[in-house]
Order: sequence, then C-alpha cells, then structure tokens
Amino acid sequence: MPLVSMTDMLNKGKAEGYAVGQFNLNNLEFTQAILQAAEEEKSPVILGVSEGAARYMGGFKTVVKMVEGLLEDYKITVPVAIHLDHGSSFDKCKEAIDAGFTSVMIDASHDPFEENIATTAKVVEYAHAKGVSVEAELGTVGGQEDDVIADGVIYADAKECEELVKRTKIDCLAPALGSVHGPYKGEPNLGFAEMEEIGNLTGVPLVLHGGTGIPTKDIQRAVSLGTAKINVNTENQIASAKTVREVLAANPNIYDPRKYLGPARETIKETVIGKMREFGSSGKA
Repeated sequence: MPLVSMTDMLNKGKAEGYAVGQFNLNNLEFTQAILQAAEEEKSPVILGVSEGAARYMGGFKTVVKMVEGLLEDYKITVPVAIHLDHGSSFDKCKEAIDAGFTSVMIDASHDPFEENIATTAKVVEYAHAKGVSVEAELGTVGGQEDDVIADGVIYADAKECEELVKRTKIDCLAPALGSVHGPYKGEPNLGFAEMEEIGNLTGVPLVLHGGTGIPTKDIQRAVSLGTAKINVNTENQIASAKTVREVLAANPNIYDPRKYLGPARETIKETVIGKMREFGSSGKA
C-alpha cells in the first residue's frame, strides 16, 4: 500500500473515538518493528521522523526509500503516513515533502503568534497542493526532543488555537497542555478542561506529544476529548536499549549486530502493539 497523509486516518479516529499512534523512527530496526506491529494489529500508523533522526539515517530521501522498500517487502496493507516531527522551518518542511513525506509538522510555536500563523499558512499552502497533511503547535511542550529543548511547560491559549486553525487550515493541532518529551518526573498533569475547550473551538483532531508514561485513564480521557494522534518515542527507546544491555550482558562475546538488534526490534514491536491496543487503533485499518 502506498504512503498516505494523516488526514483521513485522524478524522476517522476522532469520529470513532480512538487515536492513531505516531512512533518515531531511529534506525532500520525501529522502522521494521513499527511496520510489523501495525500490520499484525491491522492498525493505521504514523511514522514520525525528527530532523535529527533523518540526519542520522542519511537524510529525508533515504528514510522515505527505506520505508517504501519495507512496505513492499513486508506486503504492508494498512495505512501508513510518514511525518516530519517538529519541522523547524518552511524550508525543512518543503525539503521533507519534496523527498516524499506525506505529512509534516511545522513547529513555529516558539515564534510570536502572528509569525507562527504566517509560517504555518505558508507550509499548508505548499503541502496541501501536494496532498500532504500539516500539524502545527501552540504553547510549549516541556522536556527535550532532539534539538528542541523547552524550559517548562506553557499551556496553549484556546482562542489562539481557534484563530490558528481558522486562518491556516491545518489538518490537526498539537496544543501544549502539560505533556513533556522524554521521561516524566512525577505524575503527568494534563489540562483536560483546556483540551475540551480547544477541541470544541477548533473542530480538528488534536495531537498529544510526549505520550510515554501517561496513564491509560488519561489517554482514554484525552481521546474522548478529541485527541486522535498520540506521539511515542522515549518508551520504545528505553525498551530497546534495555534489551540490548541484557543481551550483551548475558552474551559478552557477541559481536554480530543482528544478535542484539534483532531482540531489540522484537521488544520495540511488543511495545508498539501495546500502545496500539491502548490507543484503540487495533483493527481500525
């Protein structure tokens, strides 16, 4: 099945009361594991690629070709989107789209509001002409993801969210409402009242960044309030690193990377399957 944009899968999720997981690619094994999990679970899936991860793997074009090759070799039948996570500029979003990405996030949330709108609208115009979906962000998600470092959390303003959606025609919105990138220090504290208000005012599917470590009850509540995309990366990274350490500790003479990356791949797959079931996307492809 060819790569698709996020629009239909997120609108369907919002309408039917489940969320589609965005699982970030870090190397070949992550990509294999996530696609295998999606096919087994018959779940739509979003492959998130940060600018840093794309650089590590060789570039946007390399990532797209790797994904397309696996779709063919694995005979993947479920909807798959490849999405630029936290695109830093119009130029980076354009580069990803031109390389074959089917979805992009423009993160101009650190800019003044009018500047955010102008940049986002420019990305939407270019992306929509090519059938590519666009996500934008307002407020500040805490923690660090690649080159994106935030000091504390700034909640998104509901009226600004409404205005951003109306003026830019984005496909989905990531309002910062208390989630963080990376592991949580203490219990997550999400702003559900704000989430409900933003969902009602904008009408678009909402996105929850920092999906690792959020209790199931909070996930379910977020989904009931219009969250249709949940991003997960740290949980997969922690799980795979733990497996690699265990395999190498038990077998110190191993040097073939397949012998420790293979088990790590299985661990990632199990983690992703668990998330798909938790988000309610299993069987929805």
